[in-house]
Amino acid sequence: METSIVGVGVGITDRFRSVVEDKAARIEHLAPRAQRVDVKVTHRAYHNGRMEDDTVELTLAGKGPVVRAEATDGDKFAALDMAVDKLCEQLRRAKDKRVDARNHPRGAKFEKGSGELSGIDVQPASLDVIRAVATGEIPIVTGNEDEPDYTPVVIRTKEFEPEWMSVEEAVDRMELVGHDFFLFIDARTDHPSVVYRRKGWDYGVISLTTQNAPVAVS
Repeated sequence: METSIVGVGVGITDRFRSVVEDKAARIEHLAPRAQRVDVKVTHRAYHNGRMEDDTVELTLAGKGPVVRAEATDGDKFAALDMAVDKLCEQLRRAKDKRVDARNHPRGAKFEKGSGELSGIDVQPASLDVIRAVATGEIPIVTGNEDEPDYTPVVIRTKEFEPEWMSVEEAVDRMELVGHDFFLFIDARTDHPSVVYRRKGWDYGVISLTTQNAPVAVS
């Protein structure tokens, strides 16, 4: 499996590259079909350099869905260890889920033409949720920068091309990227939807039903 390492604000030493190669062998054991693992190390400084940390992002690519994991620590080697542990856990969960699905067919099932989906809690989004998303009115916690525990909230914005898939496929993708939710377009209904993790192996789905645009009144 190929490895690619990029440093942002930090140099990549030969020792770090050697450790990454060792970790890649562990990952390859769990994901033999993977072709490449991309490692991105980002160094950040806060409070005029008084606090520093390194974030290690791992992206596993190959035959199948992309798998991602990241971790942050004051030491990049520790961050790498945590990110690899997260990635391996995601791979194990996805494998266990596939084995469980083969041995015990159950959970979310959709019978073509029935119009019913069982095994997953499907809920419409509330008006408050829709309004917050549409207007961008997301609360941000602020504080005094002089306080030692001051940590401003950083909202990271990402945009993706829409993907049509089944609810089951969305659950698998969510497990592989290690998130608690996954945004997609339901291939059954063409509705923008979010699948999210509840407890254990339970999942929920929130969908936005499409409506005609309001008629302008002259």
